Amino acid sequence: MIAKLKGLLDSTGDGFAVIDVNGVGYLVACSNRTLSRLGGIGQAVALDVETQWREDGPHLYGFAEKTERDWFKILINVQGVGGKVALAVLGTLPPDQLAQALAAQDKTALSRAPGVGPKLAARIVAELKDKAGGIALGMPKSGEAMGAPVILPGEGGPLADAVSALTNLGYGRTEAFAAVARIQGKLGEDAEIGDIVKAALKELSK
Repeated sequence: MIAKLKGLLDSTGDGFAVIDVNGVGYLVACSNRTLSRLGGIGQAVALDVETQWREDGPHLYGFAEKTERDWFKILINVQGVGGKVALAVLGTLPPDQLAQALAAQDKTALSRAPGVGPKLAARIVAELKDKAGGIALGMPKSGEAMGAPVILPGEGGPLADAVSALTNLGYGRTEAFAAVARIQGKLGEDAEIGDIVKAALKELSK
């Protein structure tokens, strides 16, 4: 099983790259995000690889970073999500944004990926929201220290109400969720909804 490829970029196309490893060209399916990071033809590249076996032989999926490969392996375990759809999701939402979208149960964000309709987006969220919660909640901005432990905005309570208030003001559910999670980490779990919304609005306006 191939787990990594290191060689020269021979060519690229719609959703794939060919990596020349000592004269042998390997066809590797990649997300648009990974393809954009490969550089020019003839340049040295290294990809983490997930090998999937089908009736017609092995299929290689390449990733510029291990986190993307890890999420790919998680996504393809969802019924109805094959390798192509998983790459489309990762090409639309980088791993950190995907984790936040799943934790926020943001079906709209997932539906932006080609091949992901409302029903499939709902299934992905339902099956993976718990896996994403521990990764995405309270994720600090670059250079920002992690605050107190963050509590998941559930079906009710001030955190969920704060997310709802922000989405009613026009913010996307994922960005509202992330802002509320970070603010809760700073203010504590007993913060009032008004204080949470006010602080989140200030953060979102930066």
